Amino acid sequence: MHRYPKLRSEGLHNYRDILVATPPEYDSSDEHYPVVYMHDGQNLFDPTTSYAGDWSLLETLAALARDGIEAIVVGITNTGTFRRYEYSPFRDEQHGGGDGELYVEFLVETVKPLVDRSFRTEPDRESTLTAGSSLGGLVSLFSLLHRPDVFGAAGALSPAAWFAEEAILDFLPADHTPRGRIYLDVGTAEDERLVESVRRLRTRLEQLGWSPGTGFCYLEDSDAVHHESAWGRRFRGALPFLLSGDSQTSEGPHRA
Repeated sequence: MHRYPKLRSEGLHNYRDILVATPPEYDSSDEHYPVVYMHDGQNLFDPTTSYAGDWSLLETLAALARDGIEAIVVGITNTGTFRRYEYSPFRDEQHGGGDGELYVEFLVETVKPLVDRSFRTEPDRESTLTAGSSLGGLVSLFSLLHRPDVFGAAGALSPAAWFAEEAILDFLPADHTPRGRIYLDVGTAEDERLVESVRRLRTRLEQLGWSPGTGFCYLEDSDAVHHESAWGRRFRGALPFLLSGDSQTSEGPHRA
């Protein structure tokens, strides 16, 4: 694990740690790898730094590598109090928000250049992915829609599509042309408001032309709750799809 402490965001005027996990064979090969930029980085690798359990992502990456599925994962830690502001581009009267565009700019202008300089990456958009859960899922989807020139795929696990009165649905214009791969999921035992908003988001994406044939995968996980362990388990199926568009998640725990 590589750590870049206290990386400054000029636009947001704050600092955060960046964690980078490389494939198991990285040091013994000359290969270049796709990169997944993931949010809530302190929740991905280590239960001692997580808010409530972690994704066990190192184990997942090792297991996928044995099947030839390899990527560099960049965990961008959140800033605690300001998380809800940075992970939503929309202002919610009750919960705040609205700095998501500045956060995406930080990813594109500061984090990605650092990673591309420091590691053997495949820097093109097809090999540049973003993923996260809850508000991290919301900002992942926004990143793809806002900067499709940079990101080729987004994983939105239990995204907070309800935020700001479901403003993400209105952000998708009627004439939007699907570009990039989207993995979207939700657990059926999560908050009803969240589940219903994710289902409406799915419908909206399908209306705009996203389908399994155009790089879209939707999964409902029966009886799964809003928790790191559920996201970590589902991500083992989501990552292969995000990398290639191969919907291995179709064998997941429940398909809607």
